Amino acid sequence: MKRLASILFVLGVLLAPGAVEAQTQRTLDGFLAEANRIPLNATSALRPSAHRLKGETERAFGAVNREIRDARAGGRTPPACPPESISLNPRQLLNFLNGIPQERRQRMTVTDGIRAWMANRYPCPG
Repeated sequence: MKRLASILFVLGVLLAPGAVEAQTQRTLDGFLAEANRIPLNATSALRPSAHRLKGETERAFGAVNREIRDARAGGRTPPACPPESISLNPRQLLNFLNGIPQERRQRMTVTDGIRAWMANRYPCPG
């Protein structure tokens, strides 16, 4: 999980919307509209929008990780079964999220998108 935190930092820097916007749970479509405008390079870390997207991404991963932990603690099947340490490629994540039909993205939160990505990438056995 320590590696996950560093990966989330890099992803957040490369992606990133504001604390106020995040509190309103904007749609995944709105998140992607902003994230797709940010180039995936080192200088993007200097953009305020990248910092905001980073925070929103970290909160979404945190929420999904709590759901996984709570489901396991309650004896339920979690939404995904990631290993202790995951590898995260921002381009692959964006490609997956952009691959969700726009009609569906307009009804999803960023957390819903991250949950879908994790379930796709790390499905639970059985």
